[in-house]
Amino acid sequence: MNENTQRQIERDSLFLMAELRIDGAEGEHSIRVRNLSAGGMMGEGLLRITRDTRIQVNLRNIGWVEGAIAWVQDNRFGVAFQEEIDPKLVRENPVEEGTETLRKI
Repeated sequence: MNENTQRQIERDSLFLMAELRIDGAEGEHSIRVRNLSAGGMMGEGLLRITRDTRIQVNLRNIGWVEGAIAWVQDNRFGVAFQEEIDPKLVRENPVEEGTETLRKI
């Protein structure tokens, strides 16, 4: 199995909303998460962002995760997470309000 095939297997396709913060900028942006893996994600949204920009993304059941923009194409972009996550947690039913915790990295 080549590296490209392995990469496809490990990546979950999904569609969910998330909030994204850009380091050095105020406010949050609503984005769509198109696919997710332990090491990163593909997002989609109407925001101006460039490669290597530091960001944080709020993923359901996980909380805020730090990362950097790996690539940008039109309104889609790739994020490389600073630390790996468990993408299965994002697919689980949402936690009850008030019980979600921030993930400190």
